[in-house]
Amino acid sequence: MGGPLDEAQSDAKFDRYVATFARHGFARLAIEDQQGHFVGYAGIMPSRPDHVLGRHVEIGWRLARLSWGHGYATEAAQAVLRDAFTRVGATEVLAYTAPDNARSQAVMNRLGLRREPKHDFSTEYNGKMWRGLVWAAAATDGSLTSG
Repeated sequence: MGGPLDEAQSDAKFDRYVATFARHGFARLAIEDQQGHFVGYAGIMPSRPDHVLGRHVEIGWRLARLSWGHGYATEAAQAVLRDAFTRVGATEVLAYTAPDNARSQAVMNRLGLRREPKHDFSTEYNGKMWRGLVWAAAATDGSLTSG
């Protein structure tokens, strides 16, 4: 979604996550490796009120490139989905990614999310048009909350 963030963008995003956690009790959370080094984040966020898909809960992750391929995104996202459905009480969680983001699509498939092409959308992101492919998880999808 546009590549690395500059410091101001990163700070604004972090501030939004802190405010969301204070307001809703959930947000993006830091992922650390076994040595305690920050490798990225994963978590759920409420959608913007004006999102093209309407109000929903969205799961996402972003990892440092050196952390790709180690299973961190899948492991963290499994924990996030479990929390979303058990503690938070979400009934559905959406995930979306760009058509060329094969790594995120692979994580969505490993999580057992359903591909929902009827919900694919385009929107402006950082001044450019962005196309999102949509996957979904429901609280009734038992395999998503176990493990």
